[in-house]
Amino acid sequence: MVNLLRAIAQSGHEHKSFPLINDIEPFSHYFKGDGSLDYENLDKRDGACTRRELLLRFLVLNAVLDQGPDIVGVRKMLIDVTNSLYRREIRFLHTPVEFFKELGVSIDQIIEKHQTVKELRKAIWGNDNQTNPEKYNLFMDNSKQALNYAIFRWGVPLALPLLLEKDCADDDEKKSTALVDYLEFWESAETMSQQLKDNERYGLGKAIGDKACHLFAKWMVSSFCLTRKNEVSWDEFSYEVPYDSNAGRILWRTGYFLQWATKEEFVKANVIQVGAGKQGLDYLRITNIRGVGASTVLPENIQSCYSEIAVNHLKSHRRPPRKVEIQRIQHAYLLEDYENTGLSVSDFDEGLIYIGTNFCFNHDKPNCEHCPIEKYCQGLHSSPELIANYRT
Repeated sequence: MVNLLRAIAQSGHEHKSFPLINDIEPFSHYFKGDGSLDYENLDKRDGACTRRELLLRFLVLNAVLDQGPDIVGVRKMLIDVTNSLYRREIRFLHTPVEFFKELGVSIDQIIEKHQTVKELRKAIWGNDNQTNPEKYNLFMDNSKQALNYAIFRWGVPLALPLLLEKDCADDDEKKSTALVDYLEFWESAETMSQQLKDNERYGLGKAIGDKACHLFAKWMVSSFCLTRKNEVSWDEFSYEVPYDSNAGRILWRTGYFLQWATKEEFVKANVIQVGAGKQGLDYLRITNIRGVGASTVLPENIQSCYSEIAVNHLKSHRRPPRKVEIQRIQHAYLLEDYENTGLSVSDFDEGLIYIGTNFCFNHDKPNCEHCPIEKYCQGLHSSPELIANYRT
């Protein structure tokens, strides 16, 4: 167990994958000559906003769009559209209302850049997923309507800083950090990620998933270190892993999930949907694992770390919880091992992304031979049905 989690996190530590914000032209002067982010000047104004504020506005938008089927393609399209709009003086990160005022231009650029990315990525995507490359579509929900995509997936996250600015009345200083201040109002990064979706006034609702909220928390806290907070409730263990299909596929095939509950229990929780996958195989609906309790008792030392995570880092409980939620167990193991390895939740998630997109493909012939965790994989060595009979 420990060796599997450590191997996943080590792979992530060595192969990080997050938005290339240095490719965003309006952010070009935010970086030093060596390419590193200039943290000393993050709170310097860039027009009406601070640099930190603008970076976070972009990352909220990126997290929403990153729910698409091809991470590389989504991120390239977002960069290309952003640079194209800014070249036309549509400064939608500085002034979000500009995206809506120039909606025709915004939609035209989304359509144009989507087509360009499709031509670049469709063959690779089709081969990796064993599907027709012409099905390549980054609009999500299998939508083909650019207006729906632009307003729902771009418009909602851009409306968040717009509304926060409106609520600052005429206080220009508060407006310059409106999003930063709102995000850091919450007592932990985990609480912030939940409020990003569910808050009654400012929540993005169905425009963003739980996975994307946690992805944003990871970027804000760990990948780009954009938080001004220094409490443990805003540290490397203060948000849940953004479980997605990559995570589910890997953790199911390796046998990790079956350490904590039986197949029957996962069926009952609707994590496994019998016969609902491609070719009539069982479908792993990993987003449904949130809140599912482990029926296996944790080792005593891990129980202590689990309580530490829940009470002090995630701030989800005021006292040690009785229920152990499966999606949080790796936190406890990583925390227990942290002094020895320095490997964090962010590293673990990066490892899931790297392995899921390069080796553990969503079909019956993944690239097991070169996978960095192949020696720990139950599906490869003893239970081939974990690979053959399930899809995400």
